[in-house]
Amino acid sequence: MRWALVRVCLAVTTMVVVAFAVPLGLVVREMARDRAFSNAEREAAAVAPALSITTDRDKLERVVASAGADSGMAVHLPAADGRAALDLGRQRAADRDIEAVRRMGRASTTTVSGGSTLLQPVALGSGTIAVVEVYVPESEVTHGVGTAWAVLAGVGLALIVGSVAVADRLGVRMVRPAQRLVRGAHELGEGRLGSRVPEDGPTELRLAAVAFNSMADQVVQLLANERELAADLSHRLRTPLTVLRLNAASLGAGPAAEQTRAAVAQLEREVDTIIRTAREAKPQTAMATAGTGAGCDAAAVVRERMEFWSALAEDEGRTWRVAGVDAPVRIPVARADLAAALDALLGNVFRHTAEGTAFAVDVHNAEDAVIVLVSDAGSGISDPESAMARGRGSGSAGSTGLGLDIVRRLAESTGGDVRIGSSVLGGTEVRIWFQLDGRRPARGRVHRRRTRKPVTTGLDH
Repeated sequence: MRWALVRVCLAVTTMVVVAFAVPLGLVVREMARDRAFSNAEREAAAVAPALSITTDRDKLERVVASAGADSGMAVHLPAADGRAALDLGRQRAADRDIEAVRRMGRASTTTVSGGSTLLQPVALGSGTIAVVEVYVPESEVTHGVGTAWAVLAGVGLALIVGSVAVADRLGVRMVRPAQRLVRGAHELGEGRLGSRVPEDGPTELRLAAVAFNSMADQVVQLLANERELAADLSHRLRTPLTVLRLNAASLGAGPAAEQTRAAVAQLEREVDTIIRTAREAKPQTAMATAGTGAGCDAAAVVRERMEFWSALAEDEGRTWRVAGVDAPVRIPVARADLAAALDALLGNVFRHTAEGTAFAVDVHNAEDAVIVLVSDAGSGISDPESAMARGRGSGSAGSTGLGLDIVRRLAESTGGDVRIGSSVLGGTEVRIWFQLDGRRPARGRVHRRRTRKPVTTGLDH
């Protein structure tokens, strides 16, 4: 496309230059010729008054000399009244041409060696016709023509080069977006779902790039939703499974109780397998941020989930506390997502701490962020880095790490993060930071808001 545009522009510009430059060059040549012969006519006219008054040789020679053309002017007087014919100056024209002008009585030009001559008839007082011959050299006829043609050729060449350069730039501006669009389509077809095309260039290609990026985003979102849905739904089964496992543990001895506990354990293993399979197939794409219109009341969701877990806490003799949920606390995440994140963290408390271990959930509403703290009085996490690694996908036996991943992705969708530290209860404290203005929190700001030093890692041990 680029070279085709350049060739078309080159052909069109060349034709335009030729169409204008050639006639203009011919006009310039004709103007130079007309100028040269006009000067010759003026020189001949300067001698005519003297010829009408006198035919004396000496006087005419002075007139010719005063005209400044003594080397290029000749005067031919016919014989009359007993006077012989008189020729002043150098004759270049043929005798027959001079006689023809004298006979016809009108000016004429004739070609001679080295140029042309103007033959101008002048009527004398005796009634005869004298002929004034003015020599016009070829150099005078073509004076300035070569320079004018060179200028026209330079201007034409500059126009052609300029038009080609402009066409090439326009071609690049058109071709590069098209090439990027083709490259992006190939990359997307090869499975590189992060491939996007810059939305620039001509209007049509820019609209095509916008449509391509929108399509790629939808493809990524559909694939991510499909895999996250499989993993998310499977992980949410962990909450009722935890309840079943704890209840099965209290059934006592007996074949039925053992079969129930074995079935629950088998079901947990199957759910873990489903979660790992879904996560291994997950494309490397970033989680879509929550829409500006999405949001929920964090305080209401915390109260609701604590009411659910409080029944199991009473069965196991756990003391629990919730704070900061008296007033509405809006955060920019969906209600179901926040509930899933809380269930993941509280499920880990029940699963990985002994019966009777206390836990608490605190909600802190700041000016630009909301912090949800989930604390327990267990033994804590000995290796937070490993917990974070499992959260990023390297799950180990008995833990898929998806609980942390759900919480982390939810917090990062608002510009926040998840950190682990030691709680005042003596165990683990998970801090979920939901940013309200979309900016990630600075490390220094986090320390100023808290008296306990946080350790940056994940949960789901």
